[in-house]
Amino acid sequence: MKPVFYFIILVFFISCKDNANKAVKAEVIYDMYVPSEMSVLMKELYAFNLELKKQVVKEEDLTPFPEQFLNIHTAQLSDFKARTERFKSFSNIFLTAQKEIYNTSSDLSLKDRFNNTINTCISCHSLECTGPIPKIKKLLISQ
Repeated sequence: MKPVFYFIILVFFISCKDNANKAVKAEVIYDMYVPSEMSVLMKELYAFNLELKKQVVKEEDLTPFPEQFLNIHTAQLSDFKARTERFKSFSNIFLTAQKEIYNTSSDLSLKDRFNNTINTCISCHSLECTGPIPKIKKLLISQ
């Protein structure tokens, strides 16, 4: 009977052991999305051209060309993207087209110059980052 009694006492003490270590939950750390410089710049390009579209349609004076658009050559890309030669070429074509909007001596109409710029965006995005194409297409001015 003594061994049974000692066994019950032993089981009692083992079951009463403090399990505080098991109750501690691992701290969950959430990574907040931080957009890249290029992502921020692209959103600025979109917002600017949306306003510019309104000005072109209403035949108002145009907002001056924003010099920060030149940062397209240096803005940090998303981690999974690389600055390719094709991207550099499209960047140059875009800047030329965007500046051409302000060329009052051009043979093309203002609407055509604006649409050429937007079509340049669509062309680049059809090769590099297709997600925003539907949104970009909404910038086009119907003739």
